[in-house]
Parts: sequence; structure tokens; C-alpha cells
Amino acid sequence: MSGRIERRFAALAKEGRAGLVTFTMMGDPDIETSYAILEGLAEAGADVIEIGSPFTDPMADGPVIQRAGQRALRAGITLGKSLELARRFRAQDDTTPLVLMGYYNPIYIYGVERFLNDALEVGLDGMIVVDLPPEEDAELCRPALDAGLSFVRLVAPTTDEARLPAVLTNTSGFVYYISITGITGAAGATTAATQEAVDRLRRHTALPVAVGFGIKTPEQAAEVARVADAAVVGSALISAIEEALDADGGATAACRDNALALVRALGEGVRAARQEAAS
Repeated sequence: MSGRIERRFAALAKEGRAGLVTFTMMGDPDIETSYAILEGLAEAGADVIEIGSPFTDPMADGPVIQRAGQRALRAGITLGKSLELARRFRAQDDTTPLVLMGYYNPIYIYGVERFLNDALEVGLDGMIVVDLPPEEDAELCRPALDAGLSFVRLVAPTTDEARLPAVLTNTSGFVYYISITGITGAAGATTAATQEAVDRLRRHTALPVAVGFGIKTPEQAAEVARVADAAVVGSALISAIEEALDADGGATAACRDNALALVRALGEGVRAARQEAAS
């Protein structure tokens, strides 16, 4: 495939830098505020955007993203409404890759064929479905690839040499390396461990390697950007939104401001990382 994801990583490679991948939950803390955040991410410094579609049983998510999903569900978000937010975004940004991140159950209920058709129609570029292993590729992964959507796979520190080929076989767009064993929002891995993991993945695939889980500060993002093709930040961004909620848990203007200010700082860290290393 040669779509927005591939073009973006090719452009980053030409610039000689890593990218910043940001995650934000659709519908958190309400639908319109989540869109206001989404539409500002690229200008603030996000190179690839993951949009979260919440699920009632988010087994891979830590407390921060779980709470975001609960707020989004209370606000009335659905998979269909998340796709509509993607459509609105694509109408004013035709270049930034959009990747839907979530769980299979809502897609199954929506209908796989209908979902793939709608995802393409609104301008999604790929998906990360955290609870579908390679053994279930016929369910969604291969139909998505056949339709022209990337299927980004997660690789963990516990993914050994015997398992890795199966995980990577139908992966496309980029590989998302989870730098820790655990849930989102936990402490990050050391730079040495991340370097070793990225080097191992590059021996098995030519796809870009993005590293996430545990990145909270521009300094941590810069450390990852020195060794990987992208740094992924999710929980820290959700925390910035959560900290700006009012006493009743409602949105304030600071939700968007805080989130985009953090993305600008993270983006600056990522962009300066390899320049600092070279000097």
C-alpha cells in the first residue's frame, strides 16, 4: 500500500527525524470538545493521529484511558459517531494519517463490511485492534488489507522470536512496539531496552517502528525519537485533558489548550532529538 501513513513516514525519513503519534479518545470529555482537540493536533505537532473508539471492557487500557472511555460513553459517543468525527477532520486535513484504535466487539456489532466501507469513505488510513491476535486475521485484518486499510499490529517485550513472524505477517503501515509489559500509562522502558527492541524488530521488518506506553514528557519522547521511527503518546495527553475538567467533570476551554500545549512541547522534543544527538 502507498497511502497517507506510508507517505508520512517517508517524509519523516527524508527530513531525518522521527515522528510524533498522538492518541486522543473520541467523545472525551464530550463530543465537540474531543473534535476541537482532534482538529488542532496536526498543527500542534502530531505527525500521525490515533483516534480512540471507547469500549466497555478495555482490557489493555490503564486507569487514565479507561476513565476517558467512560466519559466518552456517557457523552453518547459510538463507533459511528467516531467515524463522523474522522470525516469532519478529513474535510479540513487531507494529509495527516488517521488510525482508529479500539476493540473488535464494536466493529463486529457494527458489521465488518459496513465498517470497512465507512472507514474508507470517511478517510481513515488504518486501525489498531488490540484484542485480535494473528490467529483471527480472517475476521478483520485480511479484509481490511484487501480494502486498502492498514492494520497496525502491537508487539510486546514478551513477543519472542518464534511468535514475531506470525505477528508481523499481515502488519502494515507501521509496527507499534509496546515498550513495557502491562497497561497504558505505566512507567516507560529504559532507552537501552528500547534500542535493543527496535533493532530486533528492524531485523524482521522494513516497516517503521513506533514506540509507546509510558511516554509522558518531551524528554522521554526525545529519548524514544533518537532510536525509533516515532514516539506514541496517549495517557499523558488524556491526563492533560482530565486535569482541566471542571468540578462536575465537564469540559472547559483549558481541556483543548492543555492538550495542544503538551503536543507542541512533545513535538519540539521529538523534532530536536536527532539534531541534539548529532551535535
